[in-house]
Amino acid sequence: MAVFMAVVFGLLVLVGLCVCAALLRWNEVKYSKKGLPPGTMGWPVFGETTEFLKQGPNFMKNQRARYGSFFKSHILGCPTIVSMDPELNRFILMNEAKGLVPGYPQSMLDILGKCNIAAVHGSTHKYMRGALLALVSPSMIRGHLLPKIDHFMRSHLSDWDNKIIDIQEKTKEMAFLSSLNQIAGAESASLSPEFMPEFFKLVLGTLSLPINLPGTNYHRGVQARKNMVGMLEKLVKGRRASKETHPDMLAVLMGGDENRYKLTDEEIIDQMITILYSGYETVSTTSMMAVKYLHDHPDVLQELRKEHCGIRMRKKPEDPIDWKDFKSMRFTRAVIFETSRLATIVNGVLRKTTRDMELNGFIIPKGWRIYVYTREINYDSCLYPDPLTFNPWRWMDKSPESQNYFFIFGGGTRHCPGKELGIAEMGRDRGR
Repeated sequence: MAVFMAVVFGLLVLVGLCVCAALLRWNEVKYSKKGLPPGTMGWPVFGETTEFLKQGPNFMKNQRARYGSFFKSHILGCPTIVSMDPELNRFILMNEAKGLVPGYPQSMLDILGKCNIAAVHGSTHKYMRGALLALVSPSMIRGHLLPKIDHFMRSHLSDWDNKIIDIQEKTKEMAFLSSLNQIAGAESASLSPEFMPEFFKLVLGTLSLPINLPGTNYHRGVQARKNMVGMLEKLVKGRRASKETHPDMLAVLMGGDENRYKLTDEEIIDQMITILYSGYETVSTTSMMAVKYLHDHPDVLQELRKEHCGIRMRKKPEDPIDWKDFKSMRFTRAVIFETSRLATIVNGVLRKTTRDMELNGFIIPKGWRIYVYTREINYDSCLYPDPLTFNPWRWMDKSPESQNYFFIFGGGTRHCPGKELGIAEMGRDRGR
């Protein structure tokens, strides 16, 4: 009997292996169109998403070692071309209108909303971008946002003395609460306890397979969005009913004098969620990594303190940081750029083809995604001597804007509209 069971078990294992091999082979044949670059496609439906999410940058390095800097894969529910070639990446980012549009995962589009700036293109993108730029213009940062950031940071960091602090958790709170404060002003204090846990679920849901089953991150993200939209709708309706003036982003989005862009309530809510989402991961993780790098490099910390002490000496203790102070923080800015380069929070951006197109000698079918993978550029020794060393001084004699391959803040028409606001938040955090 035992022998019989062993034979049956062995046969089941063999059949299972044959089925798996057949499925893998079928998926490879399905995406073996002539003219495509080399690469593997993984399993039907799931593709190589599990390996991509688990291995992160190592997955990309392994695939590049096998297939070169331009290869195919199947990640986050869509056949995808990965480009790790600096020249080609620059071309793609600078030529969005030529058969390329944003290609973010379906899970991200579903959860962030159809009106978020990452989902739209053409004239709609231009209009939405204009609305967001009105919120983070130099005049808005100078007159409204910088004083708010200064006040928030003083309050957020006031009780850290003589305590063991979880920097990861605190920087997450800092990034979220600071953005919510800029959006909703005084009302953010009552909104945040219920809003914050829903927001964290939303973030996890955006980078998941769009399988809407209970227990999945996608399902939790979709539910979190519904809950957040309900809270934001209530906030918008309350503002319209009260007719009070508020010095915050929501007031501008709702049609204040400083914004000529008229948005629907749905567009306003999607832009609020986008603002919270887009700055959260970059600001929180860059701030956390900056603390680590400053701890590990006392000479950098000393130079940073010297810059901030010089600014504080010219001011009274209660005086906030102003626009002139912010623009004079050259070394602080260099620390932020070097942290962003070395930590590389955002590994790349996604585009989608609107027609069959030729890239790098290959034919990319209509509807495929192109993952413009920029992470490895940040460690190119030709661009950055001794690239794995934390050296903010490398930025003191050149600006990242003059660098053809510095894509930390995106590129082309998708250059991050909130770049200066993010730098202001991180710079004020460093100053404390």
